[in-house]
Amino acid sequence: MRLIGRYDSPYVRRVGVTLHVLGLPFEHLPLSPFSQAAELRRFAPIGRMPALVLDDGETLIESAAILDHLDEIAGPQRALLPARGPERRTALQMLACATAACDKAIAINYERRRPRERILEAWIERSRSQLAAALSALEAFKLEPPDARAMRQTAITAACTYAYVQRVEPDAVRAGTHPWLERLSATCEAAPPFLACPQ
Repeated sequence: MRLIGRYDSPYVRRVGVTLHVLGLPFEHLPLSPFSQAAELRRFAPIGRMPALVLDDGETLIESAAILDHLDEIAGPQRALLPARGPERRTALQMLACATAACDKAIAINYERRRPRERILEAWIERSRSQLAAALSALEAFKLEPPDARAMRQTAITAACTYAYVQRVEPDAVRAGTHPWLERLSATCEAAPPFLACPQ
């Protein structure tokens, strides 16, 4: 398999970490959606990353769809999301909070790339408010930080989210603001699958 996209994207990174956790061999092709857009579109015509090129040549896009396929490959005993019931619903709600935080941090980051006179400060403030709400909702789950040998998708995605927000919107994650996410992030970032996918 080939994973297309850069690990500075939390969505690409969560797929890369998942591939390492599951022990699935893959090649990483770190294409940028900006400076290498034409090459990226050879794999993902709509220009989104990540893309995962399967061994038979089929290409999957959108990280949630890719992660679902990887759980299918891993099988029910090794899948990183529960298959059904309250545990699955809780996990999906955690993932929704984490990806909402990613989306808002990305929106802020992209807005800041515009020419100064065209930056919409009201949009940034609205996105900051939504980012804070998503992080608070994620913090409220307060699951135990995982053992590196038993890492689940909730921990992977939450840690990838936290690292991304810390990089692009550090004021949102000042020390002590989200103690559970801080501990979770520290545990995950020290684990080999995360070290193999540096952002």
